[in-house]
Amino acid sequence: MILNVSGRTDIVAFYTSWFMKRLNMGFVDVRNPFYPKKISRINFSDVDGIVFCTKNPIPILNKLDNIKIPFIFHVTLTPYKKDIEPNVPSKGKVIEAIKKLSKKIGKAKIWVRYDPVFINDNYSLEYHVKNFDRMCELLDGYVSKIIISFLDMYQNVRYNLPYLKPKTLTEEDYKVIGTSFYNSAKKHGMTVQTCAEKRNLSEYGFKVSDCVTKEVAKALTGKTKFKTWTARGKKCKCVSMVDIGEYNTCMHMCRYCYANYDEKNVKENIKKHNPSSSLLIGNISNTDTVKIRMK
Repeated sequence: MILNVSGRTDIVAFYTSWFMKRLNMGFVDVRNPFYPKKISRINFSDVDGIVFCTKNPIPILNKLDNIKIPFIFHVTLTPYKKDIEPNVPSKGKVIEAIKKLSKKIGKAKIWVRYDPVFINDNYSLEYHVKNFDRMCELLDGYVSKIIISFLDMYQNVRYNLPYLKPKTLTEEDYKVIGTSFYNSAKKHGMTVQTCAEKRNLSEYGFKVSDCVTKEVAKALTGKTKFKTWTARGKKCKCVSMVDIGEYNTCMHMCRYCYANYDEKNVKENIKKHNPSSSLLIGNISNTDTVKIRMK
């Protein structure tokens, strides 16, 4: 079993203390987002690997030695400001954290996600080209893999269109992104790839691969048999992972996020977080059904 920590919320940034407590307790409970009364109990003894997904690895940096399960990191680093990413730390702080992370675990275990890419009046094509190149320069020697994605029309994205005001990317825009990003990455010893994108930019030198392939999973866990993550649709062929997060609980409040699809509930949900609970949000009630999730 591989855990995703987490695509539904940024556990590393906001709930690291809770996660470390659950790790010490030996199990974590996860409420089913579609059937809220059903809870899966995951024993960490059944976990073969962990994929940490975060915009801010700082809170967990000094706790990594206490995590005995093999892990990798996907760190999202984009050039947007507070109008788009209200509560994400400064890019300088995140870059320094990535460097520290790389020194500690090695760059082979870190993917940087420049995700999502979109343009508007404030964030032009030239702005992205300049900032991507600068990011590669600052992370030279610390990161070897970058994943690019484009803006998807999730429910929260549609709600935030007045803030995002994205412009439609033309074929010439894709060409500029493809050639400039590829050249910047190559210059600094990095590969650049797209995952499950209609415009995969392969003609400009981009790799086309899934984020967590069977090869990545094998390197992480030492095992060879993995199911495909079918819940994400036909375009995504990542291996199956178990997400222990909960939607509508991320305090970054990014305007393009798919996981906060009901922003009005985010603050209320956060108030229900109990650091001592086996669940990320709230507690188990008498009407809940708890079932141990097998490997």
